[in-house]
Amino acid sequence: MGIKNYELDDDFDDLSDFDEETLDITLESANGYQLVTTYNFDGSVVGVRVNSEENDKKDSAIKPLAGLIDHTILKADATIDQVMKICSEAKENNFASVCVNSCWVRLCSELLRGSGVKVCSVVGFPLGAMMTEAKVFEAECAINNGAQEIDMVINVGALKSKDYELVSKEIHAMVDAAKQYNALVKVIIETCLLTEEEKVIACLISKSAGADFVKTSTGFSTGGATVEDVALMRGVVGEEMGVKASGGIRTKADAEAMVKAGASRIGASSGVKIINE
Repeated sequence: MGIKNYELDDDFDDLSDFDEETLDITLESANGYQLVTTYNFDGSVVGVRVNSEENDKKDSAIKPLAGLIDHTILKADATIDQVMKICSEAKENNFASVCVNSCWVRLCSELLRGSGVKVCSVVGFPLGAMMTEAKVFEAECAINNGAQEIDMVINVGALKSKDYELVSKEIHAMVDAAKQYNALVKVIIETCLLTEEEKVIACLISKSAGADFVKTSTGFSTGGATVEDVALMRGVVGEEMGVKASGGIRTKADAEAMVKAGASRIGASSGVKIINE
């Protein structure tokens, strides 16, 4: 079985051009995780496994979790009191940011001014199926109201339709808009809806478009972050980009596992509980 490193200009339509009956694709994170995906000749996945020499070691070098957490409230029925509470908690615990829907950005910006805690706004959330112009407009509005980070949802349907040009142009447009104001862009690829190959492609496109992070999940679809997906994403983007694990991370053990796999940011609504365990 061979080893294949994906390049952005590879033809991802199928894997039939390989001359072996099965193909191993190995991606390794800087933290010792190795994800191996085995494909059949016809492109179907035979199996996926994760190897790690670090699994049984206690990692005393993990950065303080608080500084990696995007303290999140994205539910539709979030109230002003709840949003104010997460801002207060973020300041008290020195979280990286608060992550909110764009309608709350101005309030959070005012509450967090001078605290060192950033304001992160989701865009095109949670489906990603909006027009590119609408996403860019929402991002610009959020940034003008004080957002310093943008978590955008890709057009998942376009990716699965192999319309990579649309996906790339959309992320490029978002990055171009954000960089005018020195704002970061995190690209939510919604891993639970993608095949292994599609996850790789989404990460490569995001990196090529100049995004700052790739992010696993919205937390509003069929699944959230997994260690395997984080290791895969870190292996694809290398150390040049951030990887944000988000969705279903509720305990300190969950968060530490994601960091060991390569996550450099954690999205969670349970941030206070996580750091106090």
